[in-house]
Amino acid sequence: MTVSSQSFGTDNAAQVAGERVADVAILMCTYNGASFLAEQLDSLERQTYRNWKLYVSDDGSQDETLTILQAFRVKMGAERVHIAAGPKRGFVANFLSLACRADIDADFFAWSDQDDIWRDFKLQKALESLQGIPGDVPALYCGRTELIGESGHSFGYSPRFNLPPSFSNALVQSIGGGNTMVFNRATQKLLLEAGYDLDVPCHDWWAYLLVSGAGGEVHYDPEPTLLYRQHDENLIGGNSGWSARLKRIPLIYQGRFSKWNDQIIKALEAMHHRLSPEHQVTLDRFKKARKQKLFSRILGFQRAGIYRQTLLGNLGLILVVLLKKI
Repeated sequence: MTVSSQSFGTDNAAQVAGERVADVAILMCTYNGASFLAEQLDSLERQTYRNWKLYVSDDGSQDETLTILQAFRVKMGAERVHIAAGPKRGFVANFLSLACRADIDADFFAWSDQDDIWRDFKLQKALESLQGIPGDVPALYCGRTELIGESGHSFGYSPRFNLPPSFSNALVQSIGGGNTMVFNRATQKLLLEAGYDLDVPCHDWWAYLLVSGAGGEVHYDPEPTLLYRQHDENLIGGNSGWSARLKRIPLIYQGRFSKWNDQIIKALEAMHHRLSPEHQVTLDRFKKARKQKLFSRILGFQRAGIYRQTLLGNLGLILVVLLKKI
């Protein structure tokens, strides 16, 4: 199996040589996304990597979203664009339900938002990053984004992370948005086994936890490969900058972080048999430390090796540990 930027046609050099070109399933979730959907679809059409199919799960749009999707289906062909009804239980269930569809057969899977703009090389770069990993090893590609406003003007980037991805990091932080993520079939099998009927804070955080916990490979790309649109209808924003940090402070006292950790621990315990022995120990230490008194709590988290990617992030981590709000 090879990754090729050639068009998916009879002139494809890899096909002529008898090699199979990797299939990519783009998994897009939509809900009243007509304002920006056409721009995202145009960016999919411009991808240098051509061997992809688009699977859309629409959660009951009442605007022109379905009309735009149907027009794109006519343009690209019914065999290449597939549209189905979503579970109507929020964006997390919608994205996970697409990833858990056993009838979608592909070598790689790419989550897609409805309102971003992909760089032309997004798929090609992700697949090149994942290409050398054995097929039975769960693998996940993710990275930074360039932030744009409603009109498409750029105003910054998501944080650049320099520390290595790991399960100890994933327990307290998600390093890549779902809109940047591309994963292999082994990862899709893990997600399918876990199911989409989960109570987890975010689908992307769950993917990072599951792949790193199972001893898979996570590749973080510091070069942004998509334009991440920020607007009033966004369910999740860029989550960076001082305003975002200040907004998170009340969440500490409200117990939001503690609730999120309750959710991910419960979900991970159901997949405990898929975690590597090392990460089973890490999860157990993390779980126990959360309920202990101050000194034992600090020591327990140190033994679990948990960390965030930045100095400010780790200072915030220390705060929630001290306040027993983790």
